[in-house]
Amino acid sequence: MALRPGRTVRSIERPYTRVSKKVPRKSYVVGVPFPKTRQFEMGLKDGVFEITCYLVSEDNAQIRDNAIEAARVIAHKFLESKLGSQNYFMKILVYPHHVLREKPIATGAGADRYSRGMAQAFGKPVGTAVQAKKGKKLVMLAVNKKNLEVAKEALKKFSSKISVRTRIIVSE
Repeated sequence: MALRPGRTVRSIERPYTRVSKKVPRKSYVVGVPFPKTRQFEMGLKDGVFEITCYLVSEDNAQIRDNAIEAARVIAHKFLESKLGSQNYFMKILVYPHHVLREKPIATGAGADRYSRGMAQAFGKPVGTAVQAKKGKKLVMLAVNKKNLEVAKEALKKFSSKISVRTRIIVSE
């Protein structure tokens, strides 16, 4: 089954949570897939850098784990090509804890009978997401002063892959 568009899960809302007093193990979400983001720290981890840049969320939104991975890959490749692996340190500061669930869409004969009575259907886990509130720091990037413009460009590339408006904050 193909992945649904990101706009379907962008808004933050508390999902329906099943609570069963008779059978407590039915209250837990089982089969949660592992996040697609494999690496959260890139570059020289124990380096000393002059400037730290942060990518900060300007809206409340959910960001899927595959979007974070795509953004990480593009920013990491850009930084490695421009600066080399020893001249920066990038860290993704958020972890996708929120479980995304989907109710399967019925098609074909008998679909109307199948879909009836499915209000608050629990759904199957299909992925994970980060719930980013306004002002949340998403990514930290440490570089030297001479590489500041490259760092800003890398964060812009990161921002273009995720579904939330962001701004870059530079601190020394």
